[in-house]
Amino acid sequence: MRSKNETLFIVLKVLIIIVLCFVGMSEGAEKQNNKEVKVVKDGTLVKVNYTLTVDENVVDSSKEGEPFEFRTGASQVIPGFEEALMGMKAGEKKSFQVSPDKGYGQENPKGIQKVPRDKLPADVNPVVGMTLHAQMPNGQTIPARIIEVKEDVIIVNLNHPLAGKILNFEVEVIEIN
Repeated sequence: MRSKNETLFIVLKVLIIIVLCFVGMSEGAEKQNNKEVKVVKDGTLVKVNYTLTVDENVVDSSKEGEPFEFRTGASQVIPGFEEALMGMKAGEKKSFQVSPDKGYGQENPKGIQKVPRDKLPADVNPVVGMTLHAQMPNGQTIPARIIEVKEDVIIVNLNHPLAGKILNFEVEVIEIN
């Protein structure tokens, strides 16, 4: 039979072993937790699924196709979209709004232009809502939406279709590299 001291010593020894095991497990978990968790930051390659709505209408979505991929800091997306994703982790979801100033800007009245009908190609029959493509002096092509058709001129809007709009996004970060 063991003495009280021997039993106490064995119990203490078992407790010490349990504590050491717990500390070891805790340190392992800590190392695993300290493993670099990737977050969206400047220069990362990000894949997201998103849905964009304006005035409660879905304007664009990646959910039916491949995730949208872009590099942060490379001016590939509007500033408000990129800013809202900063600090997010893979698997994280978020809903946010982007104001016109962080989106496609305010509508510029100078973007409304009159174009003489005789400047249009002969095979074009202009209709309100039709989009033509205007070539800029630098060679860039921009869309020009017809907003009014008159006998001798058509009036086009050169502003981005989402200019002046509040953009509502639902986003899920799929991958960060």
